[in-house]
Amino acid sequence: MKQWHFYNSRLAKVPWFIRRFGLRQMLIGPFRQIFAARIIPRLPTGTFSFDGERLPYFYHTYNVTWVNERAVEIPIAMKYLAAAHGRRVLEIGNVLSHYHPVHHVILDKYEIGPDILNFDIVDYRPSALYDLILSISTFEHIGFDDDTGTSSGAKISAAIQHTRSLLAGDGMLVLTVPIGYNPDLDQLLRDDQLGSRRELYLRRTAFREWAESTKDSALQCQFKSPFPYANAIGVLEFASGNAVSDN
Repeated sequence: MKQWHFYNSRLAKVPWFIRRFGLRQMLIGPFRQIFAARIIPRLPTGTFSFDGERLPYFYHTYNVTWVNERAVEIPIAMKYLAAAHGRRVLEIGNVLSHYHPVHHVILDKYEIGPDILNFDIVDYRPSALYDLILSISTFEHIGFDDDTGTSSGAKISAAIQHTRSLLAGDGMLVLTVPIGYNPDLDQLLRDDQLGSRRELYLRRTAFREWAESTKDSALQCQFKSPFPYANAIGVLEFASGNAVSDN
């Protein structure tokens, strides 16, 4: 049964989008979509540095990736996915299937589609544990864009802890999160309260250029300024909760 939410209601999504991303992005968005097929071939190709590698920027018509953080999030996610080839993988939030054919399990609370499991992550109980759980710009919405009375920070922390319990002993959870979108999440990062084993950060240095950053510098970046959407992202790695409990 389809669960209603403004994420999958075009009319209700309009005021939410304006509130989160601004009226200008709402108005210019359709024009970007219309002319995307002409714009993308004219964009200069380039690469960015991430964790000792050079990765190519990712430009795609869906979700106008050349103007937002998807330009770096998708290559980063594909790097982790390639390293887990042949292993059990779960993606929380249906993102990658919009850009590439995928063969892993997808969990999305609201988005309806073929082979998408519609569960809240805290209610999900798989029959087997995963080697990699990957989530692209999804956890910042928990408790922030949901209709809930629970504080966003507490709900995000609980969701992370439960997700870690779904990992095999040597498994890894990887989250990408936009800095400045959810103040509660930013505060958890500042206070080192999420329990990650490693954090990597990127910040925008120009409209379509990103560079590796320190945590402090990334957390000073604002959402929507000076460039649209995220101006910094965090890539957070977590060990299995089962591995922690076995020690």
